[in-house]
This record gives sequence, C-alpha cells and structure tokens, in this order.
Amino acid sequence: MRRVFALSAIGHDRPGIVADLAELIFECDCNLEDSSMTILGTEFAVLLLLSGEGDEVERRLSAACKRLEWEKRLTVFFRPVDGEPAARPAGTAAMTCTVTGVDKAGIVARVARTLAEHGANVTNLKTQARRGAESGTPIFTMQLEMEVPRSTDRRALARDLERVAGELCVELALADRPAEG
Repeated sequence: MRRVFALSAIGHDRPGIVADLAELIFECDCNLEDSSMTILGTEFAVLLLLSGEGDEVERRLSAACKRLEWEKRLTVFFRPVDGEPAARPAGTAAMTCTVTGVDKAGIVARVARTLAEHGANVTNLKTQARRGAESGTPIFTMQLEMEVPRSTDRRALARDLERVAGELCVELALADRPAEG
C-alpha cells in the first residue's frame, strides 16, 4: 500500500542539508514527490511530500528523522497525508499578485485576507524586505500565486485589492498565470 507523507525540516544553513534529506528518503525506500526549499535568514527551511510502500514505512521514517535531528541538528516533523496529491482544482484559474512598497506591518495579512474573502487559495508565496539602494528605506516585495474560482467576480477582487493597496500605500499588480505545461 502506497502512503504519502508531508515532511518539514529547518536548521542552520550549511552545505549538505539537501543531501542529508535526500539520503533519508532514499534509505527509507521512499520517493520524493514534491518539494520547496529555501534559505530564510540564516536558516534553511524545507517542505516536501514523499511516498513509500508497506506497513513499516512510517516507523522507518520516524527513526530516520530522529537520527537526523540528533546527528545533523535539524528540527524535523513529518505526518501522513490523506489521499493523493491533487492537481489544480477544476473550475479555478491560476493568477499572480505582486506587491511592492515601503515595508510596513500588515501587508501580507491584509492582502491574504482579501484573497480569502474572494475564495482564492494561495499556492505559493515569497516575500522579501531589502533596503533601497539609494535611500536605505526598507522596500517590501511579495510575489503570490493563487487559484481563484472561476465563479469569482474578478473585477470585485481587483477593486478590493486596489483599495487595500491604496490604504497601505503599495503598488499591486494582479495577472492571469500562464498554464503550466
């Protein structure tokens, strides 16, 4: 019986973390299905989906994760996932939203809440705050990908996002995302 697991790990960034996790997956007779990995500050963060066969796969993963935590100083969490990984939900459209402006508290919260109120599901989100080259002012950038129900009134969504952007004094761009293929 094929089982699917979600695994997250975080630890001080160093060469070899990806190799350590890939070897753990291989040694447990599992397959890497999907992953997202990035450096956040001085930490390396990993989210991945893996699958394995048999009744013992969860026990093997648990033991391997504990060993990895102890030997490599990573914080690792994993859990079984119900069902198979899903493709894009039927009846949705892929869109992007980019926000840029002076960094301030609440940008992600306000934009994400507006999207949720319109039924949009955030599928990928990246943020970055960097000092402006000339002024030194902290500039915030958010790049967001989402699935929006086709039944959503796109004009109302755009209007509400523009209102939020105006209140936050940031620039916002909303666009359709090309189909992956």
